[in-house]
Amino acid sequence: MPQNLLPLVTAELSAPADPRAAAMAGALAAKYPDAARAVLFYGSCLREANLDGLMLDFYLIVSDYPTAYGKSWLARANRLIPPNVFPFEHNGLIAKYAVLSEADFARLNNLAADNVSVWARFAQPSRLLWAADDLARQRTIAAVAQAAPTLFDLTMPMLSPGVDHSLLDIWKTGFNLTYNAELRAEKKGRSISIVDVDPERYEQFGRAALAAVAERQGVGNDGEVPNPMSPDKAALRWRNLQSRGKRLSVIRLAKASFTYAGGIDYLAWKINRHAGTKIEIKPWQRRWPLLGAVTLLPRLFRGGAIR
Repeated sequence: MPQNLLPLVTAELSAPADPRAAAMAGALAAKYPDAARAVLFYGSCLREANLDGLMLDFYLIVSDYPTAYGKSWLARANRLIPPNVFPFEHNGLIAKYAVLSEADFARLNNLAADNVSVWARFAQPSRLLWAADDLARQRTIAAVAQAAPTLFDLTMPMLSPGVDHSLLDIWKTGFNLTYNAELRAEKKGRSISIVDVDPERYEQFGRAALAAVAERQGVGNDGEVPNPMSPDKAALRWRNLQSRGKRLSVIRLAKASFTYAGGIDYLAWKINRHAGTKIEIKPWQRRWPLLGAVTLLPRLFRGGAIR
């Protein structure tokens, strides 16, 4: 990893966050005293001045799943279909948190990941609000530092040939590709607005990510960074990521109906918030949340609420 990227990631992860979010991260880690290794705060709430009424997003990194859950079926579910997602409340704030082992968090941030869900999020700003010790902190930083180069590795071959693309073009194209690789409730154009809200940050991280790609792939005779893979190979990789990502989204939704109390209400809330819809959950859908969630999908696709 080029030395100019790690300091950027370290500084961003260590930047101040809302004290209430930091307190919530500590309380979350305390729920898993034998397993918690790190707690990361990410998502749109990171930019909000007032957290009241919002759903905060955390990743809880654990040493391993059996230590986190004991012999519960939750350990097997987290290992087979990571992550598990749970609701959490603390001092008047509400959140959801995803659980990943240190090994899975590192794997799902790098180029070997078989889906985009982790590295697409951690190529964006996040905060490391709690770490068990310095080793846990350094491992978390190293994993997050792989996210932006992974996005650049996979996106650069997909750019139109013969066009002088800016660093921001790479980011926007990459996020657009990742949004098409999951069931997302955000409005069209959301992938572009992510970059536009802080272009200076993405320019700075983009230069560092490009240096990481260059270090892995080598630099051309004219100083250019070659594409890490052929356009055809990259297109096939993205088709696989998009196909697998959509399937995983449905499977995770089904799993959440068992692990996430009120999960179908959260699903409706998130879609309404991001897509401007007015979905209301019926009593029978709460009684049978898995069936209720599945019956929403065709309607949401037809209306464009998720893509």
